[in-house]
Amino acid sequence: MIKVNEIFHSIQGESTFVGNPTLFIRTTGCNLRCHYCDTKYSYYEGSLMSIEDLVREAQQRPHLKYVCITGGEPLLQKEVYPLMSALCDLGYFVSLETSGSKSCREVDGRVKIVLDVKTPASGEGDSFLLENIVGSPLSTEFKFVICSEDDFKWSENFCRQHDLFEKFTVLYSPSFEEVEPQWLAEKILQQNSPARLQLQLHKYIWFPHTRGV
Repeated sequence: MIKVNEIFHSIQGESTFVGNPTLFIRTTGCNLRCHYCDTKYSYYEGSLMSIEDLVREAQQRPHLKYVCITGGEPLLQKEVYPLMSALCDLGYFVSLETSGSKSCREVDGRVKIVLDVKTPASGEGDSFLLENIVGSPLSTEFKFVICSEDDFKWSENFCRQHDLFEKFTVLYSPSFEEVEPQWLAEKILQQNSPARLQLQLHKYIWFPHTRGV
């Protein structure tokens, strides 16, 4: 059984799957407490559901081909792994949003992993497991939420130190209503950064957040 906070369909706002109508399965529970978190309600609230129930939820929306497993931190619950595999077996494009504070070693290779590397200003800057870089599929994407100039510098150093720019898609997102998108765009251009600007599209479309969209 998996403790699930909510299930809803919306427009994917992040990763290279951005813009696609997507079914979101948000699990309950998180081991981190980022200061900008917009889903604090997922820390504790939720109901237990079986993998079969969750697969049926996806199949009841035959027009949706993309499924995003998000949280909270999905990898806190072991049953999430077979859930993702079951969805891949059915032909869905499955993505996993995770902080990288838990090992991704057992994630099905067909899943697009989006690793949200926490910057110092998030309050959880030391949470990332470096083992999640070694052996990661080339489809893995690394996301950094930028809250300040120091965050930008830290992210650039992290990416270059670990050769992320050469191997993976790297996404920089301005912390919503904390950093102006224009400022971050200018920083990327001024510093000749290979990072890809990401504006967290869902926050501009559905804000304030409407649960169960």
